[in-house]
Amino acid sequence: MEISQNSDTDHRKFALPVDSEHKATEFRLFSIATPHMRAFHLSWISFFSCFVSTFAAPPLLPIIRDNLNLTATDIGNAGIAAVSGAVFARVAMGTACDLFGPRLASSSLILLTAPAVYLSAIANSPSAFLMVRFFTGFSLATFVSTQFWMSSMFSPNVVGTANGLSGGWGNLGGGATQLIMPLVYSLIHDNIGSTKFTAWRIAFFIPALFQTLSAYAIFFLGQDMPDGNYVRLEKSGEKHKDSFSQVFYHAITNYRGWILALTYGYCFGVELTIDNIIAQYFYDRFNVNLHTAGIIAASFGLANLFSRPGGGILSDLVAKRFGMRGRLWTLWVVQMIGGLLCLLLGKIGSLSGSVAVMLVFSVFVQAACGLTFGVVPFVSRRSLGVISGMTGGGGNVGAVLTQVIFFRGSRYSTEEGISLMGVMIMCCTLVILFIYFPQWGGLFCGPKKGVTEEDYYLAEWTAAEKEQGFHKMSIKFSENSRRERGKKGASVPVLSDKDTPPTIV
Repeated sequence: MEISQNSDTDHRKFALPVDSEHKATEFRLFSIATPHMRAFHLSWISFFSCFVSTFAAPPLLPIIRDNLNLTATDIGNAGIAAVSGAVFARVAMGTACDLFGPRLASSSLILLTAPAVYLSAIANSPSAFLMVRFFTGFSLATFVSTQFWMSSMFSPNVVGTANGLSGGWGNLGGGATQLIMPLVYSLIHDNIGSTKFTAWRIAFFIPALFQTLSAYAIFFLGQDMPDGNYVRLEKSGEKHKDSFSQVFYHAITNYRGWILALTYGYCFGVELTIDNIIAQYFYDRFNVNLHTAGIIAASFGLANLFSRPGGGILSDLVAKRFGMRGRLWTLWVVQMIGGLLCLLLGKIGSLSGSVAVMLVFSVFVQAACGLTFGVVPFVSRRSLGVISGMTGGGGNVGAVLTQVIFFRGSRYSTEEGISLMGVMIMCCTLVILFIYFPQWGGLFCGPKKGVTEEDYYLAEWTAAEKEQGFHKMSIKFSENSRRERGKKGASVPVLSDKDTPPTIV
């Protein structure tokens, strides 16, 4: 159901065409229209800044390593710390988005973690280096607010595209920092004349300032939902102030969220792991210089310019014809191929071959991330934030486990660890077989007869809550989600929630 921006029943005007929830039904990349496209640009730029900050250290590790006398174990622990901090922070961020809105949740976290980036400049021991990386890593939880914000602003037919582009362009920070930090370091060291042990410290002020400015931009320029901020909507009665216990309960009891958390752990988690190890891997194994290692490592992260967005766009495209089942099948195939390429990457012994396989691998593993968040917005309407947080947190858990098992200490060589990581990707991707939506179906099974979108989403509300009208946004979301039936199911008659008692399977 799509309504005109000049609807007689609503005096609000939007620059983009919107649906019954006032979510944009079109995605116009080069627009900064308020509120939809402005939210998109604020979200990816702020997430980009957090990625730059979190991974500012790896490209300078050969210098930092000598200055702080870091051992291989110290470096491994710091890499783990950088991604482990966001595990619980992402779940907490999802809850904060559900209860307080993405604008306040995101800007607060970015501002709170910025001091850790500034403090990186005065780290003088392995333990201090580990702590600043740990607390800086909390900022990666802004990924959850980014995906929540896009799911709140864009209709189901383009939500995969919006999520893919905002997440992918934010992730670009992981690649961009591989170029930015060596460049900043060189300018300070060569042009200003600072010693190399002073230059790397000064360089950290650049990502710290960038992160601080992005926090203020979100707070003063952003808007939670198409119709306004949470505070105003709750005061006016347009939005129900939900209960934490109910939001959390409906998230943790939905098994689909747990499966997506696991699979995301071995696409995004792998991406985080590669961001931490790849520059040093090429530097040590192929004896390239620091600048060359940085360029190679940057090419992996910079593929997010098109790969993760491509995954989101592909998810929306296949959904037009095959619905949710198309989204699930595409995710399964793409992530499985990514695992195979990762296994191959660790087996190749030539520099040119490794770079070539790494580039193709980056496209598939990052596209799988975009495809995952083409599915996430449909798992739960009421608990979208927590489901997004669980999934995002799963990415960090995957990164932590992978680095602890394969890249900490000297049990495995780095190339062996990369190949074993590929095996893990393929094994964890198999569980997508168990995701089933009763109203749409799964990989091998069609929808359950007589079950509608209303049945699924209204099951998250009690009879008492429905009597008070708290479920109205879920009704609108159900109407707009009927596209997930695909072309075949588009003509199936819709049963009202009055005709069929809500059941969720």
